[in-house]
Amino acid sequence: MSDSTPLAVGDRVPDVGAPLVRSDGSAEETPLSELLEERPVLLCFYTNDFAPDCVNEWCSFRDYEWFSANPSVTLVGASTSRPVTHRKFMDLLDLSFPMYADTDLEIAEAFGVDYRAFRLLARSRRSCFLIDQDRTIRHRWLADHAIDPTMDTPDVGALHDAVVETFGDGFEAES
Repeated sequence: MSDSTPLAVGDRVPDVGAPLVRSDGSAEETPLSELLEERPVLLCFYTNDFAPDCVNEWCSFRDYEWFSANPSVTLVGASTSRPVTHRKFMDLLDLSFPMYADTDLEIAEAFGVDYRAFRLLARSRRSCFLIDQDRTIRHRWLADHAIDPTMDTPDVGALHDAVVETFGDGFEAES
């Protein structure tokens, strides 16, 4: 695991960035603050594209649909995968969520979720941070598997509930 401590609820996140791959295939260096100008962000770290547990996680977000359609929060992935791999992953799974190519783990390190699996492979601990527009963490989920924290996956329903509790459901009531 990381020698650093993961950021906690109430902590202010640093303005880090990396190439951000969007569903249209474009990739551009994008600071987190730029995403937060539009709306709060749910930033979810995962191991890498095409790992079976990661496919399951992102299919869960896709299938939940609320995260795709909801205007109250932007769901963003972050892994060590390169932009070209993200594009293939997003195309194969029909994902509409942008994904950071955190190849040097700069973002994961800033959030305190970088580590070396079995002291060999640099990765980011599976985790999710709900960040408000002031760059303050409002909710956090961390994998806690003792040997390999990539084995845990977030409860998409619980993340949905945290967003709604914090920011509302994002949809105006119809009259």
